[in-house]
Amino acid sequence: MKILVAEDDLQSSEFIRKGLTQEGHQVECLADGRDVLAACLYTPFDMLILDRMMPGMDGLTVLKTLRAADRHTPVLFLTAMGDVDDRVEGLLAGGDDYLVKPFHFSELVARVTSLARRPQQNAAATKLSVHDLELDLLERTATRAGTSIDLQAKEFALLEILMRNAGRIVTKTMLLERVWDFNFDPKTTVVETHMSRLRAKVDKPFETPLIHTTRNSGYSMHAPR
Repeated sequence: MKILVAEDDLQSSEFIRKGLTQEGHQVECLADGRDVLAACLYTPFDMLILDRMMPGMDGLTVLKTLRAADRHTPVLFLTAMGDVDDRVEGLLAGGDDYLVKPFHFSELVARVTSLARRPQQNAAATKLSVHDLELDLLERTATRAGTSIDLQAKEFALLEILMRNAGRIVTKTMLLERVWDFNFDPKTTVVETHMSRLRAKVDKPFETPLIHTTRNSGYSMHAPR
């Protein structure tokens, strides 16, 4: 899933980002409530993990504004404001779940998974499809033409990024940052190696290739024209 973490404590934000990335999610982090609101209004996230005490605009105001704008992104409050009145206020404002700091990361993962399973107005976001290829983001499964494809974690992450950006070029730098979490190294071949393995599973057994290379630019996925 594509998750936005709204947290102004950089250490906590980085801890959550790394943990959820290891779980196979795409994670972006923002520290200012105004930036969080703008991102959610113009970018389709599958879930928002939201702190209540943020600079610029507090989390409760962010959520109320999103709901008023008819944005139904699932929201999990993750905050130190743990009184009963605080939790009730957050849920009544449109929050879908509420987790109080300090927390166990395993519980955060469980709540994210549980929240993703709930029927949502944007439930279709849990599945991606290009031509006859389908990716189930919740069950972590891939199928093509009805045939199951066994993917390793990095292969799944690569495929998810390509499918989310179907028809657009995804650069090597973008893949390194999002899948391996390190800056561009012109000498590394890790992307090419994993892309070759992914193609062997997604394209080679089938008649029509979906993954394409644009020389000196990157990779793209699109259905046959």
